[in-house]
Amino acid sequence: MENTTFEQMLQAGVHFGHLKRKWNPHMAPYIFTEKKGIHIIDLHKTGVKLDEAAAAMKQIAKSGKKILFVATKKQAKEIVAERAQAVGMPYVTERWSGGMLTNFATIRKAVRKMSQIDKMEQDGTLNTMSKRERLQVSRQRAKLEKNLGSISDLNRIPSAIFIVDVVKENIALAEARKLGIPVFAMVDTNSDPRPVDFPIPANDDASRSIALVLDVLVQAIAEGLQDRKADKDQADAQAAAKKATAEAAKAEKEEVAAEVPAEAPAPAEEAPAAEDKSDEKKA
Repeated sequence: MENTTFEQMLQAGVHFGHLKRKWNPHMAPYIFTEKKGIHIIDLHKTGVKLDEAAAAMKQIAKSGKKILFVATKKQAKEIVAERAQAVGMPYVTERWSGGMLTNFATIRKAVRKMSQIDKMEQDGTLNTMSKRERLQVSRQRAKLEKNLGSISDLNRIPSAIFIVDVVKENIALAEARKLGIPVFAMVDTNSDPRPVDFPIPANDDASRSIALVLDVLVQAIAEGLQDRKADKDQADAQAAAKKATAEAAKAEKEEVAAEVPAEAPAPAEEAPAAEDKSDEKKA
């Protein structure tokens, strides 16, 4: 949890839980005390869990996989949308459409429909429709954009999901659990942390608390993406060096071959000189 101190969490109100009568008993390990009828979260444990979640998210990002951010509550929507966009991750801040994960193929069809409408607008097909038809198509496009525009680049089921307030986003949590998708989540004192793989005990109602947690996680994702890019650049450099070495060796071999003279043909054997028999005749 780099650059995030106990004091910063304290100032952001991360430690404030819900009223004691609204607590979930399974949050007991993360509760420090009770003050004026309100549970106080143990920030030391929050720090440990936040570190664990950040490290896991960094590895997911480094592997090139997607993490879906979900937060439809008013005080979290803008914060989540801004942070997720900063690292190129998909997010849902409007209504969670039932089956967004468990019926992902249907959701992808709806996203493709949005692309088809855009294509119709570009090629002039919309202009051939009546005014009423164009209005209906435009309304359909706006509705799809509002609900699904933020996941238009999500071509496959995400590798993980991050949730702000698992009580409110219980459908998203249930779908992720059904598909075995790892779940990261901010869990307040009224939440059940058991279904969450990486629970982060924290105040999920205050915008400052949500922003602080998101900043830590998004920083970890950004570092993972940087590491991935560095590894790719290194691999490309090694491949280029290997190729250059191979080409240089090939060129050297061709140069050496060109310098060696061709083997000269062996000289033909001279025929033996005919014997001069003139002296014998004279004798």
